[in-house]
Amino acid sequence: MKQIWVDADACPVVIKEILFKAAQRTHTSVTLVANHFMRVPSSKYIHLRQVPSGFDVADNWIVQHCEAQDLVVTADIPLASEVIAKGALALNPRGELYTESNIRARLNMRDFMESLRSSGIQTGGPAALNQQDRQAFANQLDRWLVK
Repeated sequence: MKQIWVDADACPVVIKEILFKAAQRTHTSVTLVANHFMRVPSSKYIHLRQVPSGFDVADNWIVQHCEAQDLVVTADIPLASEVIAKGALALNPRGELYTESNIRARLNMRDFMESLRSSGIQTGGPAALNQQDRQAFANQLDRWLVK
């Protein structure tokens, strides 16, 4: 049975709301994994798994529990890489589907940007999530749900 796992600590509220509506509409299980409590709608399809605080604890929990063909919602590229290696799919909140064919390039770019930041170069952060991003996310989610 299809399962959606959400790296919930950094997931934008608007994306969670899209996921909650989709869970109810399609009767698909959505589990938010976070290291702090957050409110989720009362539904047999929506779950919160609170894990202990710590570096990559939520990520590791998702990797341990996801299965092939599950969907993992995350902006964390190393997490995306790990779940792809297990046969799951990874979708970021901007609607970009990470795949075996593009994850290596994303990891390389992430590492490059991290090395720039660690050398003191200001790289800026990502742009605010906009309507196009939300629509791209919803479209990718719908494609996965109908498979």
